[in-house]
Amino acid sequence: MSACDEDAVTPISAPALEAHVRKLAHEIGERHVFRPQSLAEARDYIRSCWEAEGYVVEAQTYEVMDVPCSNLSIILPGTRLPGQVVLMGAHYDTVRGSPGADDNASGVAALLELGRRLYVCRPGRTIRLVAFVNEEAPFFYWGKMGSVIYARAARQRNEDIRAMFSLEMLGCYNDEPRSQRYPPFLGRGRSSQGNFIAFVSNLRSRPLLNSALAAFKTSTNFPVEGTAAFSWVPGVSWSDHLSFWRSGYPALMITDTAFFRYRHYHSSQDTPGKLDYARMAAVVEGLARMLIRLADDDNL
Repeated sequence: MSACDEDAVTPISAPALEAHVRKLAHEIGERHVFRPQSLAEARDYIRSCWEAEGYVVEAQTYEVMDVPCSNLSIILPGTRLPGQVVLMGAHYDTVRGSPGADDNASGVAALLELGRRLYVCRPGRTIRLVAFVNEEAPFFYWGKMGSVIYARAARQRNEDIRAMFSLEMLGCYNDEPRSQRYPPFLGRGRSSQGNFIAFVSNLRSRPLLNSALAAFKTSTNFPVEGTAAFSWVPGVSWSDHLSFWRSGYPALMITDTAFFRYRHYHSSQDTPGKLDYARMAAVVEGLARMLIRLADDDNL
């Protein structure tokens, strides 16, 4: 079993998450290759946060439009099955014209706090946390997408990635009826309140989805919905998990459902004051405990 000194752990806090989101979305702002200085500032902030916790940060750097672009990663080495990897990632770039608080400073904030939260843990499998660059247009789906570069390299090295989780917008929650919409055919029997976190996979990754849902539900009572659907259903493949599906790895997206709930998606109004940091903290704490459980799950 993994060892985790819970007495030495400070649980995920709302103020810490908000501080990261404000740094990225308010102080730095838009983060993409058309604003290379801001993209570099975001990269350097992520690196500095992880290094301050004591991690060695690895960079996978490549050029796009003469701009150096980097995926950043840290590892918690496995004690029992170190060659098997449970990976969680989030993209730190934004679309042009948006400061990207929910999309996706919220995912990066979660990643940074997970690094702090898990530092004292000794998981059974290796846990890897990755900050991806260039998820947004014009790179999404194509070869210069940061997660495509990462997943292809992992496959070429024959890495045994047992699970990949993409954190894609974690900060919007709404208890009002009819605040939640769904893709075609997926809404029947589901809540009309946008107050849950969603786990979304393709059909091939359904076993991982089931394992992750069970581990998350054991770790927290936060509302969660799980869906396995065809990848062509709108929204199902729209994040970095797609790159891992293409490379043959099981993967899923963890999300507040983006434009199916959040009306400021990809707009100039996606600002830090719109997010619910208390509920976001509850989700991320649940994810920390889920990762430890999955790193020890003999059936993963």
